[in-house]
Amino acid sequence: MVALNDPAVQSYILYSGILALKVLIMALLTARVRFAKKIFANEEDAKTSKGRVKLDDPDVERVRRAHLNDLENIPAFWILGALYLTTAPAAAWATFLFRVYTASRIIHTIVYAVKPMPQPSRAIAYFIPYLIMWYMGIKVISHYYGAM
Repeated sequence: MVALNDPAVQSYILYSGILALKVLIMALLTARVRFAKKIFANEEDAKTSKGRVKLDDPDVERVRRAHLNDLENIPAFWILGALYLTTAPAAAWATFLFRVYTASRIIHTIVYAVKPMPQPSRAIAYFIPYLIMWYMGIKVISHYYGAM
């Protein structure tokens, strides 16, 4: 039974909260770039801000892709992390995984959308959390497959 006073659960909740705020910040970062460049996706926004409609601005698209990457990966972390907790992992190890996952996702955004850096920086920041999700998913499957 997973309990809220379990340190692994508390760690999961903490890092899940950080990641949720990160997703919200990405929307603000996209808006900041749009307003700074006065480039918008909708005519009404462009008129209001005396800008123009452009759907292929490289700076806006870079931030949008980073946001989409979060939207593709962070919900999977929430699901796999919650399922992983049901396997009663060691709290220190679970905390380490959640912490590294979160830090890597933040670094991914920095090297992709905030201060673009050459590869392999983005690839490393992407694959570390990706592998953590695979690890948790395999642990869940092996834990429950063995119990069947």
